[in-house]
Amino acid sequence: MRTRKDISQDTVVSHFTARAYKYDASSKWCTDDDMLKTIVQCLAPAPDASVLDIACGTGLISRQFHKQVKQLIGVDITDAMFHKAKPLTDGLVKASAEVLPFKEGSFDIALERQGIQFMEAEEAVKEMARVTKPRGKVCLIQLCAYGTEDQEEYFEILRLRNPARRNFFMREDLANLLTAAGCVDVKVMDFISDEDVDRWADNGAIEDERRQKIHDIYRKATPGFNQYHAVTIAADGRIVDKMLFGIAIGTIPA
Repeated sequence: MRTRKDISQDTVVSHFTARAYKYDASSKWCTDDDMLKTIVQCLAPAPDASVLDIACGTGLISRQFHKQVKQLIGVDITDAMFHKAKPLTDGLVKASAEVLPFKEGSFDIALERQGIQFMEAEEAVKEMARVTKPRGKVCLIQLCAYGTEDQEEYFEILRLRNPARRNFFMREDLANLLTAAGCVDVKVMDFISDEDVDRWADNGAIEDERRQKIHDIYRKATPGFNQYHAVTIAADGRIVDKMLFGIAIGTIPA
């Protein structure tokens, strides 16, 4: 895991306040039915389950579980994102994921999607595990580099797109975070999302110069990068990247 130490919580809140108005439409993966169905199928919550959605944002994950389980609680720190999720939860809590205001073993499932990249990841995942019941599941869903061949270019693309991003992941980082938090039977599966880079980069919170730098990296991408991302550049200049999400799930021991 590559980590930046110069990112404050205020920086994260400012970034997502700027993005809130167009967040849901800012990437294909945000509302991708296949990804959302995959997450639900992997976690297979019982009707009487209690689910915790960390960094719930506008509630895109919350809505998949709301009214399908006994209780869905969302946690976030950004008001502009947070309040959009209100109708999609059974309760919202404004709190830092690194210090969750819940008792040990409160939930059957704790999950996050694209949240711990902006946090002290180790502390946040340990807290997710702490508030999850024995035999419950902890799930991390994050954009990842495919391997050493693409990580330098990809991490720079992700940094440019998200100035508030603290952590940059490989698949094995997600597994290691879960294991370090005490989870067992940890598994990581891949989900590939074909993302239009213009749509993905135009997130409402970065300037044109950053978007141009992202385009330049794709146009000059090394063979190692293209080997995995299979970048296509259309005649009109539009770029499509096969982005990798790691979906990592661990179980709290009995």
